[in-house]
Amino acid sequence: MNHEDRPSATAPQLSHLDAEGRLAMVDVSEKAVTRRVAKAQAVVRMAPATATALAAGTLAKGDAIALARAAGVMAAKRTAELIPLCHGLALDHVDVAITLGPDFAEITTIAVTTARTGVEMEALVAASVAALTLYDMAKAIDREMVVGEILLLEKHGGRSGSWVRTR
Repeated sequence: MNHEDRPSATAPQLSHLDAEGRLAMVDVSEKAVTRRVAKAQAVVRMAPATATALAAGTLAKGDAIALARAAGVMAAKRTAELIPLCHGLALDHVDVAITLGPDFAEITTIAVTTARTGVEMEALVAASVAALTLYDMAKAIDREMVVGEILLLEKHGGRSGSWVRTR
């Protein structure tokens, strides 16, 4: 690493790097156990006919909305297996809500735990996998769907307290 690549004294430090710059799991053993909540979202853009078929439950593969909700919950529970250096968490609650618009599906997830580290990744993984499940279920009628806009909406708990997206 040359001097231009080094973080400045005022730059935020990456928590997954040790003193030598190697990847390392964050040690949370000294952090307080608190209730932690995260809310995330993903959007799937689609043709209006696809949104209509999803709403009517008329896809050949079955009820895509119900399956996507279940897939999101299952994915949240397996986040530590999918994301390197992510702590395994016992989740107290996961919710996956899917709202259909005229040409989109908006997936909103909430993950809750009582732990030493946050559940942002669990909420984001749930939203991502639910969105991909909708794509998989409807791809036979609409291969031009776009899975995107996966973002954290808010998080609460822990040392840093609450954060809510403002833009």
